[in-house]
Amino acid sequence: MKSNARCWTPPAAVPLIAMLWLSACAMGGSDARAPCPPVVEYTAADQTRAATEIEALPEGAVMIQMMSDYAVLRDQARACQ
Repeated sequence: MKSNARCWTPPAAVPLIAMLWLSACAMGGSDARAPCPPVVEYTAADQTRAATEIEALPEGAVMIQMMSDYAVLRDQARACQ
């Protein structure tokens, strides 16, 4: 019985050509940076009110951790600009 498995194997150049063809669709260089998200500015009154509301939360409230994470994201967004 003859094996015809070799007939079904694509030539080695086919994956290379496909990769080059698909990479030609790239929209920018590899050093292209994603756009920075906008940082919303809050008034001093809003910040004071938020601090008062956070201080009123019970000990160990998950909102405190979430606000801490949000502060880090805001710092990163500011550094991005």
